[in-house]
Amino acid sequence: MNTLIGLIIIAIGSIGQSSSYVPIKKVKDWSWESFWLVQGIFAWLVFPYIGAEMAIPSGSNLFDIWNAGGALNSVFYGVLWGVGGLTFGLSMRYLGVALGQSISLGTCAAFGTLLPALIGGQNLFKGSGLILLLSVCVTLAGIAVIGYAGSLRSKNMSEKEKQVAVKDFALTKGLLVALLAGVMSACFNLGLEAGADVLSKTKSLGANELFALNPVILLVTFGGFITNAIYCLYQNYKNKSFKDYFSVSGKIFINNLLFCALAGILWYSQFFGLGMGKSFFANNPVMLAFSWGILMALNVIFSNVWGIILNEWKGASKKTIAVLVAGMCILIISLIIPNIL
Repeated sequence: MNTLIGLIIIAIGSIGQSSSYVPIKKVKDWSWESFWLVQGIFAWLVFPYIGAEMAIPSGSNLFDIWNAGGALNSVFYGVLWGVGGLTFGLSMRYLGVALGQSISLGTCAAFGTLLPALIGGQNLFKGSGLILLLSVCVTLAGIAVIGYAGSLRSKNMSEKEKQVAVKDFALTKGLLVALLAGVMSACFNLGLEAGADVLSKTKSLGANELFALNPVILLVTFGGFITNAIYCLYQNYKNKSFKDYFSVSGKIFINNLLFCALAGILWYSQFFGLGMGKSFFANNPVMLAFSWGILMALNVIFSNVWGIILNEWKGASKKTIAVLVAGMCILIISLIIPNIL
C-alpha cells in the first residue's frame, strides 16, 4: 500500500513538471533568456526554499543542517545539472515538448539511476541490482520506441507541417542537444545522493519524513540556478535584451511574472513529490533506488500527453501514433517490474 501511495505522489508531481512549459507559452514580449531566468528564480530558488523551510524542525535552521557535510558536493552537481537544464530547454525548442522531453528524460533516467548504484558499489548483475538494471532497460526500451515514433513523424511531415507543430524544429540538432541534456541532467540525482549526510541530519533533528529531502533539493537547485543565471545574463548582454524586464507595460509584466511563477511551482512539484514519494519506499530498496527512473518515466508519459494536446503530433500517421502509444505502455510496464520481481 505504501508503494502505491508513493507512486501516486510522484505521479502528481510529474504531472506538474510535464505541465510547467505550458504557462511559458503565455509569456509575452520577453526573449528566451529573460523568461527562462525569471521562471528559474521561482523554480530553483523561491519554491525550493519554501519547501526546505517546511522540513526545518523548531530551533534549527538550514545552515545547521547543511553543516552536516556534503552540501558543497550537492551544489557542485547542481551546477553540472544546470548545464542539462539549459540544453533541456533547447531540446524542446528544436524537438517539441513530447520528443524533446522523451529523449532527454530517457537518457537522464538511465544515468541518474545507474550511476549512484555503481558509485555505491552495487552489483547490477544479481539480486536487487539486476532488478534495478532490468527496470532501467525496459524504461530505455520505451524511450527508444517513443524516439522511433518521433523519427516516423519527421519523415512523414513536410517542412511546413514541422514548423507548424514546432516552430524551430531541427531533428539532428535537437537529438544531439537532448542527449547532452539527459546526461548532464542526471547529475541532479547524484546531487541528491551527495547530500545523504544532510538528509540524515534533517531526520535526526525530528523533521517530518515527507519533507526531509527538501533541504538537499534546495542545494542542488541552487547550483543549477548559478549556471542558468550566468548564461541567461550573458545572453541578455549579448542580445541587448535587458530591456525586456523594463520595457513592457505593467500589465504585461505582471502577466509574465505570474506565468513564470506558475511554471516555476509546477516544475518544482516533481522534486517536492519525489521527496515525499521516496519516504514511502523506505522498506523497498529497489523502489527507492529506482525512484529517479520512475519520475523520469512518468515525466515522459505525461509530456507526450501534453504533446498530443498541443497538436505536436498533428498530421502523424496512425502507425506513428500506434508506435507512440506502445512506447508509453512499455514505460508503464517499467514502473511495475520492481514490484513483481
